[in-house]
Amino acid sequence: MRSFTPLRYPGGKGKLAPFVKDLFRYNNLRDGIYVEPYAGGAGVALSLLLEGYAGEIYINDIDRAVYAFWWSVLNEPEWLTEKILQTPITVGEWQEQKRIFERATTDPIPLPEIGFATFFLNRTNRSGILKAGIIGGKNQDGPFKIDARFNRHDLVARIRLIAKYAGRIHLDNRDAKDFIAEVKQKLPRRSLIYCDPPYYNKGKMLYKNCYTMEDHRDIALVMRELDCPWMVTYDNVSQICELYEGCSCEGFEIAYSAHIKRSRGEEIMFYGNLELPSSPYARKGEQCTSRAI
Repeated sequence: MRSFTPLRYPGGKGKLAPFVKDLFRYNNLRDGIYVEPYAGGAGVALSLLLEGYAGEIYINDIDRAVYAFWWSVLNEPEWLTEKILQTPITVGEWQEQKRIFERATTDPIPLPEIGFATFFLNRTNRSGILKAGIIGGKNQDGPFKIDARFNRHDLVARIRLIAKYAGRIHLDNRDAKDFIAEVKQKLPRRSLIYCDPPYYNKGKMLYKNCYTMEDHRDIALVMRELDCPWMVTYDNVSQICELYEGCSCEGFEIAYSAHIKRSRGEEIMFYGNLELPSSPYARKGEQCTSRAI
C-alpha cells in the first residue's frame, strides 16, 4: 500500500485506509467528505483524497507543531520543499531544529519554521516521536543513522503532490470536540467522521496531548450525537466501552493485510450510521457492553 503522508506517526492508522475505502464504497460515500479531528500524519485522509474516494477532507490537530507542518504543506510548499532539499541532516542541525521546536510555544516563530522543525524531528527521531531521541544516538554509533528515514526526494514528491490538492483540504487547529461541533454543521449526509483519540492506556507514552477521563467522555458525547456516519477507534478497555455502551462495535487488530480483523485483541472500533462491508475481516457489530470484548 502506497503511503502519501510525509510524516511518521506513532499510533498512526494509515493501515486502515483500505478498510475505510471499503466503507466509502459500501455506504455510498464516494466523492463525499472525510473528517479527521485528530489528523496526526493524516494517512487515511490523504489516501482517500488522492485516490479519488473523498471529494474533500477536513483535518484538525490541536498540536500547534503538527498544525504548523500541515499549514506549511498547504500554504508554503515551495519554501518547505526547498528547505528539505538544502538542509544538512546532521546532529548539529538536529540540535538547532530541536531548539526551534522547543521555543515554538513561547516565542513568535513563523509557522513555516515551526513546521519544518516538526518535520525534521519527525523524520530523524526514533519512531517519529517528537520528544524521543535521535536515530543512532548523538554519537551516531547505533545500527541506523540520523538520515535512515529521511529520503529527501521521496518526501518532497509527497509534499508537492499533496499541495496540488490544497483547495480540497480544510485544515484546523482546535480542540477535537469543538472542531467536531463546528464542522458537523456544514457536512452533507455523505460524510464520514473518523475519530482516533489518544488511547486510554498508552496515550501518555505516545501523544503530547494526552486525555483525562473527562476528555474521553466529552468526545463520546459529541460522537454519539452525530447524524452522519462516524467511527471511533480506541484501546479495548472497559472504561472506554462504558462510554460507548449500546453502540455497535468490533474488536480488531491492525495486520499487514490492512483489513479489520475480528478478534478479542487490543483495539476496538465503535461506529454509528454506518454499515460494515460483509467480509471475512469485518462483520456487523454487536451492541457494546460495559466491558471490553
